[in-house]
Amino acid sequence: MVRRPVAWIVALVLFAEGLGVAALNWLLGVVVDRQDMSLAGLDPHLTSVSSKAAGVVFGLCFALCGLVALLVALRDRAPSGAGRVLLIGAAVVHALLGAFAWGLVGVSAFLSMVVVLALIVLLLMTYDPESRSGAPADAAGPTGPTGPARGSGGDGADGSPVTSPAAPTAP
Repeated sequence: MVRRPVAWIVALVLFAEGLGVAALNWLLGVVVDRQDMSLAGLDPHLTSVSSKAAGVVFGLCFALCGLVALLVALRDRAPSGAGRVLLIGAAVVHALLGAFAWGLVGVSAFLSMVVVLALIVLLLMTYDPESRSGAPADAAGPTGPTGPARGSGGDGADGSPVTSPAAPTAP
């Protein structure tokens, strides 16, 4: 299957990206502090500290997304709840960064953002609803955990008539 290798790759990419974003913002903060640069009259020390803080926050966010992808790879189950929301957020961030990178940096930066976006979306889409419950569809039996399986008859999915429970008879 392609699910686990994609999850491993996404985890590695997001960990590396988190480290890279944190290091880049920290370096920019150091440069601003040493050059005593001012941006539209802002205090240079405030600009430096906020750049470093943003680098740490974004780096930790990407590392947390990488941890979610790592857990998906280890468990071979789809992310759920907050992990799924984090990965969707990372996908949106990469889409926006890709759009900005096209105009500001160039095609290579755009392509790298699109590749990471595609990997995250592939990670999110390769798990079907049956595998999210934790049990394979075949191991649950013909009726599944909550009732008749889809297409097994009686529900109209395979062209058979829909059956309804018998109505109670009056005395």
